[in-house]
Amino acid sequence: MFRKILIANRGEIACRIMKTAKRMGIATVAVYSDADADALHVEMADEAIHLGPPPAAQSYLLIDKIIDACKKSGAEAVHPGYGFLSERAAFAQALADAGITFIGPNIRAIEAMGDKIESKKFASAANVNVVPGYLGVIESPQEAVKIAKDIGYPIMLKASAGGGGKGMRIAFNDGEVVEGFTRARSEAASSFGDDRVFVEKFIVNPRHIEIQVLGDKHGNVIHLNERECSIQRRNQKVIEEAPSPLLDEKTRAEMGAQAVALAKAVDYDSAGTVEFVAGQDKSFYFLEMNTRLQVEHPVTELITGIDLVEQMIRVAAGEPLQLKQENVKIKGWAVESRIYAEDPTRNFLPSIGRLVKYQPPSEKKEAGVTVRNDTGVTEGREISIHYDPMIAKLVTHAPERSTAIQAQADALDRFVIAGIRHNIPFLSSLMQSPRWRSGELSTGFIAEEYPEGFSAPEPKGDLALTLAAVATLMDHIGNERKRQITGQLRNGRPVEFSRERVCVLGDQRFDASIDEQGEALIVRFSEGDQRAHRVSSQWRPGESVLKADVDGHTVYVQTRAILNGYELSHQGVCVEARVYTQREAELAALMPKKKDAGISKNLLCPMPGLVKTVDVVEGQDVKAGEALCMVEAMKMENVLRAERDVKIKKILAKAGDSLAVDAVIMEFA
Repeated sequence: MFRKILIANRGEIACRIMKTAKRMGIATVAVYSDADADALHVEMADEAIHLGPPPAAQSYLLIDKIIDACKKSGAEAVHPGYGFLSERAAFAQALADAGITFIGPNIRAIEAMGDKIESKKFASAANVNVVPGYLGVIESPQEAVKIAKDIGYPIMLKASAGGGGKGMRIAFNDGEVVEGFTRARSEAASSFGDDRVFVEKFIVNPRHIEIQVLGDKHGNVIHLNERECSIQRRNQKVIEEAPSPLLDEKTRAEMGAQAVALAKAVDYDSAGTVEFVAGQDKSFYFLEMNTRLQVEHPVTELITGIDLVEQMIRVAAGEPLQLKQENVKIKGWAVESRIYAEDPTRNFLPSIGRLVKYQPPSEKKEAGVTVRNDTGVTEGREISIHYDPMIAKLVTHAPERSTAIQAQADALDRFVIAGIRHNIPFLSSLMQSPRWRSGELSTGFIAEEYPEGFSAPEPKGDLALTLAAVATLMDHIGNERKRQITGQLRNGRPVEFSRERVCVLGDQRFDASIDEQGEALIVRFSEGDQRAHRVSSQWRPGESVLKADVDGHTVYVQTRAILNGYELSHQGVCVEARVYTQREAELAALMPKKKDAGISKNLLCPMPGLVKTVDVVEGQDVKAGEALCMVEAMKMENVLRAERDVKIKKILAKAGDSLAVDAVIMEFA
């Protein structure tokens, strides 16, 4: 077994690998760029070696520097994680030439499966179901249009060396093919250093299901069942689960058998994933094979009890698999949410800055429910523009799917992040979706359920009453504390106070009366709802998360103090709550409302980023929806479009400029 390994990666996956290595008694070496000098993975490692400037092309992607770091540290093997160099055959070869073990598959398997075009040819020869498409390299947008017409719309343009949603575009007509080809090729070149793009038929209403495989250097290959990754945005997975609610035992066995057959055909000898697109009728077709550890591997680990990183290390050290196919069972259900630094209310634009607060839910196993948080950050650290925007992966496991989903929803409500924008409200809202909970999924789920984009929903019905009761309790707790501090006591008890309250949630008003019942508060609303709501909590002012019992149900609500009230977040709802006496409510109603400033005359940069193109000129008339410019941030290219018909008055930025958030790109007449 290895004494020391180097992790050629950063962030949460580097930290994840280190946890297993340390448990196995293996020393770890981190590598880092200038931007990651104080990162968590650097802190966790036994030693760390500097690589270079923040851009990955000048640090994490430099094979020579990784090998030099191995020689300096005495690392015997390298785990690449995912992304970066993880699927580069040239990297594995360079390590082999230097006498360093690559903790991943053999070079032949990487070459055969890492190239998406060649892998489809290989799969077809191995009698694996393959999606119809054109597997040759496409040289121009015009050629792409011709091929798309021959295959029939809709089609998908995909980077040959792609992964993680980069370099992928769906097209429904010739114009979208031309634009998509250009964008896919550009993203592929910047993300993978390989701009080859191919075309395949896009399956309507598809589901994304993948099989985890595991092989060793002695010819043994097994599969660890499936994961479903259908909840995607811009072809990037957002929520994953294992097993899939679609599959039955027969289909699972068929997909597993094809995945194993493909892995055996290339003598696969590590952890890998065979991805399939599946129809709602359980038909399935091979998409690609990822010759690395997947982002979503934790859900497989939780339903099987198998540590995939440990298996990769043992296989790389030459040990045969101790696992047999018949010993791999499905135990319960796991759900994973990817926590991203992005603003879901602004079309998921990336967000950077300091994590002023970072308080994830505690990792634990209790009453049959497991909560796991794979992360690479801590409070006070910076989210950089240079890398992927994922902050953490929140995973829950329970005996059945409904319990795992509810555990995930509760954990999201307890996940506190401040200082940057993040997607937790969106994930929390999605967890409440009846369609999600029923398992009626497809890769178009987000676009179909949120056709106008995401905006935090208004509290309605029982949810509104729950938040009103919670806000009333918070006000009551705060008032008791104030009376104790100021000495407003009579015989050791607070003086009598008015029991009539007005709770204002956003624009909604709830008139309430309150009574104490032991440590609980009984809240009655005067209109529409005749129930007496019993609410209790040990919350104290200043705490970020309130855990309360409301009518016998446990709820978690994030709280943030604002002027004369609190901002409450629960199940994706974010609302300002203020509780008044009757007189205070009368006076508050007389306060003037802040007016909307209207549409800006400027195009502001929505995130810190690099201007890749400016697509208009001064004096040009532009129609709503037309492209104005394109800004690259966190490895994604974002096209900024006109929200209305405008005339370009002045352009203040040019291609190649690095802009801060809200920097003015151009002015409109």
